[in-house]
Amino acid sequence: MQTLMPLMFASLVGMGHAFEADHLIAVGNIVSKRDSWLLAMKDGLFWGLGHTTTIVLLGSLIILSQVIFLHSTHYEAGFGYFEAGVGLMLVIMGISRLTNKQNFSRTRTPRYQHSYAYTVGLIHGLAGSGALVISIMGKIENPWLGVAYLIMFGLGSILGMFVAAGLVNIPFTQRMKIGRSVRMGMVVVSSVLCVAYGGWMMYENLIL
Repeated sequence: MQTLMPLMFASLVGMGHAFEADHLIAVGNIVSKRDSWLLAMKDGLFWGLGHTTTIVLLGSLIILSQVIFLHSTHYEAGFGYFEAGVGLMLVIMGISRLTNKQNFSRTRTPRYQHSYAYTVGLIHGLAGSGALVISIMGKIENPWLGVAYLIMFGLGSILGMFVAAGLVNIPFTQRMKIGRSVRMGMVVVSSVLCVAYGGWMMYENLIL
């Protein structure tokens, strides 16, 4: 029973993980381009699927192969590089949004495929999988239970981001009577926040 306890809370932990700052900032920049609440929530769903894909595949590979060097200083340095990579992605997303004139025009940004949200989720999963696996290996000795934890964690993160994407998109939906200037201001603020947070992640993991 004690071994199964982590599994019982895995989905809840995954849901909370979806609401971490870098995740919300990245998904916020994606879904704010949507004028449909349903499309925004689908973006959140695909982000969660991408995040879970990397977590489950990479995490399972590490757990089942029993890679001992996870606890080494070399791996910790590699994990920092992954985090810095996510920071770089946030910076690029923010700058791209600020320099895209369509975001400030009267016409809505053309629709794009949900594969973009899926790709962003994949990259976020790459950065977070290592720390998650280390945590699991410290709690669950059975590797198959560890894989099950990853799956439950991933399902929770999918649900969490599905909900988060819908909440973040509310100000940008057609039903919200927000003036054009206010909408443009929100685009600028969210983009600058994306660049600033991404830059801080790069600084923290590459310089400090």
